[in-house]
Amino acid sequence: MSEVVIQLNGVSRSIEVPPDETLLSVLRNRFELTGTKYGCGEGQCGACTVLVDGKAARSCQMPVSEAAGKAITTIEGLAPAGKLHPVQEAFLEAEAFQCGYCTPGMVVAAAGFLASNPNPPREEILKHLSGHICRCGTYPRILVALQSAAAKMKKTP
Repeated sequence: MSEVVIQLNGVSRSIEVPPDETLLSVLRNRFELTGTKYGCGEGQCGACTVLVDGKAARSCQMPVSEAAGKAITTIEGLAPAGKLHPVQEAFLEAEAFQCGYCTPGMVVAAAGFLASNPNPPREEILKHLSGHICRCGTYPRILVALQSAAAKMKKTP
């Protein structure tokens, strides 16, 4: 066991864990942040995506020891004080989900992607989506949502 300190959704958190325990396990089982989902367990589907220092990362593949000292943002951290992030708003408006299982990972990844690339062309959005699996097949609505979110984020100072 070792102590790991992370900045979790803007709050410094310390926990004693085995260093090889996955970040996903720590988020879900120790901090009870269940918005981050277990999907394939192999980093292929995107359901477990969180932001690590602003960049999308698959938490099922990351030992928590690698997250030490870093800023981790989960789906819960995108809506501080209950105000939805523009990507969350756009997903709701476009009804870009059906079962919703993949949605948290896609939303978090999209928030990081659009923060670093606020005016992506359609092809870049599609490339970004390629690493995320939506078993319900709502990709056309997800694309609309991400284009809408990008437009909203451009207008926001």
